[in-house]
Amino acid sequence: MLTAKSFPISLEKFAVSFRADYRFGPINIFLLVGISMIGLIAHLSVHSYSLLAVKFTIIAALVMAVTFRITQVWESVLIMATLAGLACYILIMPRSTILIVATVLAALLSPALQIAYQWEKAVVLRFGKFKGLRGKGMFSLLPISDKVANFVDQRIRVTDFRAEMTLTKDTVPVNVDAIAFWLVWDAEKAVLEVESYNDAVVLSAQTALRDAIGKHDLSELLSCRDKLGEEIQKVLDAKTNAWGITTQSVEIRDIIIPKALEDAMSRVAQAERERQSRIILGTAETEIADKFAKASEQYKENPIALHLRAMNMVYEGLKQKGSMIIVPSTAVETMGLGALGGLTSFDRTPYRDQPKTEAPPDEKRKED
Repeated sequence: MLTAKSFPISLEKFAVSFRADYRFGPINIFLLVGISMIGLIAHLSVHSYSLLAVKFTIIAALVMAVTFRITQVWESVLIMATLAGLACYILIMPRSTILIVATVLAALLSPALQIAYQWEKAVVLRFGKFKGLRGKGMFSLLPISDKVANFVDQRIRVTDFRAEMTLTKDTVPVNVDAIAFWLVWDAEKAVLEVESYNDAVVLSAQTALRDAIGKHDLSELLSCRDKLGEEIQKVLDAKTNAWGITTQSVEIRDIIIPKALEDAMSRVAQAERERQSRIILGTAETEIADKFAKASEQYKENPIALHLRAMNMVYEGLKQKGSMIIVPSTAVETMGLGALGGLTSFDRTPYRDQPKTEAPPDEKRKED
């Protein structure tokens, strides 16, 4: 449904389609009104002033401008020119010759002046036969006989396409969204050899995408998007190059997999990470054991060094208050920790911890 906002945009799209014969814009309206006004001035300079002639010229110019803008085909030009000429003849006869000529010329010449934008090429047909390419500025058409088959945009275009519920090589259904960057380098081939090159590019891209998905596993699709895009680009470019169209690149935007499969893959990834962590822990234990084995070789031939190491271990444990060290009896006998343990115990006797309030009995006798 056309709205007031989208109506002009739709007319612009219609003007560059195969159904339109010309593009009727502001410059064409200006030319139509200008020729009509020149005819009116010429009429008034020859004949006496007539309000009916002024009203007719203004109304006819406005009606034709609106009609040509909406329809943009030569049939409307012929019909409106004929109706305007008959109305002028009936209303203003017998002094209507100048106005009739001016009205017909305005109707025929105003669509003949065309403008192509900097990025466009106009494909012109004359009596249905290819006449040539026009573009980048103003050019003219022969009324009735010439037709602008299409205004071809030669800028880089972006087309999005998708493949829904397509099976991969390992039979996983996926939905893939992609975009293609392409341009028309030969407007003549694109218009004359392909019915609708826009639809042809989109459908060819979808087919190439589905074929590429069926040749790869899911893991390859997820990890090698660039490779998949390059493969689709080569296939698509080989097909569209004969149409005067070049596909520059194809990019994979998104790959959607079923929710159940996504959860299963998440669990597999979590289990894989757990396995890797256990492998790393085991490797660390092996390396630590190797280091201890090398250290034991140093202590094996040097008991003094082993004894000093044992004393250092005990010291590090006892320097913290309230600490307790559990040492195997074999280690005590091997490293000579018995004496050191006795000294430590002696240092913690009750007499050292109690305050000196009274001398022992033997010392009292000596004093007596």
